Amino acid sequence: MTSEELLQKVRKIEIKTRGLSRNIFAGEYHSQFKGRGMAFSEVREYQPGDDVRSIDWNVTARMNRPYVKIYEEERELTVMLLVDVSGSRNFGTLSQMKRDMMAEVAATLAFSTIENNDKVGVIFFSDQVEKFIPPKKGKSHVLHIIRELLSFEPQHTGTNINAALQYLTNAQKRRCTAFLISDMMDGKFYLEASRSRDLEVAPVVIASRKHDLNAIQIYDRRDAELPNIGLMKVRDAETGQRLWIDTAIASTRAAYAQAWERQQGLLEMVYQKTGINHVSIRTGEDYVKSLMRLFQR
Repeated sequence: MTSEELLQKVRKIEIKTRGLSRNIFAGEYHSQFKGRGMAFSEVREYQPGDDVRSIDWNVTARMNRPYVKIYEEERELTVMLLVDVSGSRNFGTLSQMKRDMMAEVAATLAFSTIENNDKVGVIFFSDQVEKFIPPKKGKSHVLHIIRELLSFEPQHTGTNINAALQYLTNAQKRRCTAFLISDMMDGKFYLEASRSRDLEVAPVVIASRKHDLNAIQIYDRRDAELPNIGLMKVRDAETGQRLWIDTAIASTRAAYAQAWERQQGLLEMVYQKTGINHVSIRTGEDYVKSLMRLFQR
């Protein structure tokens, strides 16, 4: 992609996503995320009318009379976008590749952030963290993010969601709102997190306790089902492995669909155990309703 083509694409995505964020998402973003973070301020003696849920039982026990915790609302929000740049994003069978929809969704969230005068940063990850853009405010910063979303080429092709979540936990000391944007093609992530014995130490659990973590899965219809087109040669975009598949065999297509359903079931189990808000969006679909549904949750 030449620099002129990149600038044209940046301008096109800016016009579309900025309009969406300003006219549709800004209100939902503000009401659902703005000011949700609360910073501890002080402890004072209980007064009639105070919420009993705010009672600090440790101080109350020491002082032998009730005390409550006082919090101040954190008006300024930090949003972190964790964007999957692994090899499997370079796939799409309709009008759009997964990487293009990921860029559009991330850009919409970034513009929604600056519309509310908040900071936004990005973590690009494959099977390791490829690039970190620290959170800042301003249009020029968001345009820089969009250029990176469209043009960044990773050094690796695999996927390691846990590595990205660990990096988020270490890099972002204060509570933030984080959006994990990925096709979730990482078996280790959902298999480990779905096992009870691994759950307490799983990076997704640690990250979701520290931050307001939301998952946005971008997938293609051929991730979920095979077409009946006979013998077909396929290549794993992350490992490079090549394989011939006879899609005319009904049991082959059924096994492929069942593998997808098992993966989605495990992901759903992870979301339920961790309390992560999530949504799945298919390439070629209108993502507006899906993002609105995520915000309203």
